[in-house]
Amino acid sequence: MENGRYVNSFNSQYTTSGFMSFLKYKITTRSNVQLPNTKEELDKFLPIIQHRKREDLNRTIPGLRFIWIGHASCFIQMNNFRFLIDPVFSERCGMYSRFGPKRFRPPALTVNNLPDDLDAIFITHNHYDHLDYLSVKDLNNRYGEQLTWFCGRGVRESLSNMYVKNIIELDWWEEYFFLKKNINIAFCPAQHWSRRGLFDTDKSLWGGFAIWDNTYKFYHAGDTGYTHNISIFRQIGQKYGPFDLSAIPIGTYEPRSVMKNEQVSPDEAVQIHKDVQSNKSIGIHWGTWTMSNEYFMEPPKKLKQVLQNNHLDPTSFIVLKHGEILDLPE
Repeated sequence: MENGRYVNSFNSQYTTSGFMSFLKYKITTRSNVQLPNTKEELDKFLPIIQHRKREDLNRTIPGLRFIWIGHASCFIQMNNFRFLIDPVFSERCGMYSRFGPKRFRPPALTVNNLPDDLDAIFITHNHYDHLDYLSVKDLNNRYGEQLTWFCGRGVRESLSNMYVKNIIELDWWEEYFFLKKNINIAFCPAQHWSRRGLFDTDKSLWGGFAIWDNTYKFYHAGDTGYTHNISIFRQIGQKYGPFDLSAIPIGTYEPRSVMKNEQVSPDEAVQIHKDVQSNKSIGIHWGTWTMSNEYFMEPPKKLKQVLQNNHLDPTSFIVLKHGEILDLPE
């Protein structure tokens, strides 16, 4: 931390793209997203598997279950431990409910059809597409103090303002043993930034999570650029890997002149997959909001090509349909 703000200390050359660079890109760059105009067309490209019955997810299953809700939002069941990461169910992600990017694919789960015995929520950082007031309010109304919330240093204030209790703040590399479920948790470094208002840039910490019990290890990378000079991801792999399953961002990466320090491209995502020693990875952070300039179906296509170029098993790093269930062991 420097002058009251968190920094990417492992990369002395890190700089954010800045508002003016983003504005210039918006004004001068022609959109390449090419979203279909109708729901029917979108359904062909990105079908939604809806889970409308709460009992579908209430059963305790041995193993590791993953459901992609959309963007960075995930539901995970690790044996008898059920949790969400970066749950956002709102139509828009922004400072106000009527502003901000509008999602073009609905969430595959809602607060109402989540399981009754949800244990925890993990927040990787405070950007609006990862920490949403209305979603937190709805989760809090349903579950109250049943939930334990895990986040980076400085995010407690935002959650407390949303009337959340049971908040565990963690620093990079800090570990926590969740005795209630015999679960180990570590907050891992990422190269990103934070802000919710005009004057709080980088006053809270961003990162990813390593979560494990006696049988499985899971990793969520959060939002991140790739750290080329010092690979924090190799350090994460050496310290906590190999992981049985990882969720790694593959979208929101164009144009690279604006996004390269803050969001990985598919080829960098594959490098993270290798660095953290992930046996199987799922590509997230795509296919939900228009927040960058790549063709909306480019991330999975590029991912497939990168895996082929690296002579990797194409089933080792996959994408799921919204709402699709992946169970390990398969």
